[in-house]
Amino acid sequence: MITNEHIEQFIGQAHRYGDARLMLCSSGNLSWRIGEEALISGTGSWLPTLGKEKVSICRIADGTPVNGVKPSMESSFHLGILRQRPDVNVVLHFQSEYATAVSCMRNKPENFNVTAEIPCHVGSEIPVIPYYRPGSPELAKAVVEAMANHNSVLLTNHGQVVCAKDFDEAYERATFFEMACRIIVQSGGEYSVLTPEEIEDLEVYVLGKKTI
Repeated sequence: MITNEHIEQFIGQAHRYGDARLMLCSSGNLSWRIGEEALISGTGSWLPTLGKEKVSICRIADGTPVNGVKPSMESSFHLGILRQRPDVNVVLHFQSEYATAVSCMRNKPENFNVTAEIPCHVGSEIPVIPYYRPGSPELAKAVVEAMANHNSVLLTNHGQVVCAKDFDEAYERATFFEMACRIIVQSGGEYSVLTPEEIEDLEVYVLGKKTI
């Protein structure tokens, strides 16, 4: 059952992401699974200053809001990810400065693995989704499909989405995603990436597993 304490925690995390400048004004949205329901930032809400009146409570199974607050226009992909990924509890859509600049590049990077933090925390492969209108069924379908087996995606001319088991992991993924894109932009394209062998070495000796 969702309590006032859950809502206050959700609002606090939204402000945390805003304070980190992961989004400006209404350019991001956030969801959090609690049992069979999810808290989702409301339509037109600003995560940096999110208030209780702009927090929607939705049934995950069918997306129905149960507290009279309309969820974000991107709630379709939030709920779609939560339905197909039982390991995921938090979904964050954001538009940080450098990662959004990369999303607008004509020639986008094919490999973001500029430091060890990227394959370890963001993902050794980051799908790039073509431009679809924000809030459209086409965008929701593409994001849900890409995140069936990835934890981070780049949305062309739009922004980024990460999913995670909790708020800290979502924050970590988003900030390291932004860090990688800052390196890519500030290097003027003259950057190196880890080799497949170096990533495999991280998987075995740092993460203690064979895949990321």
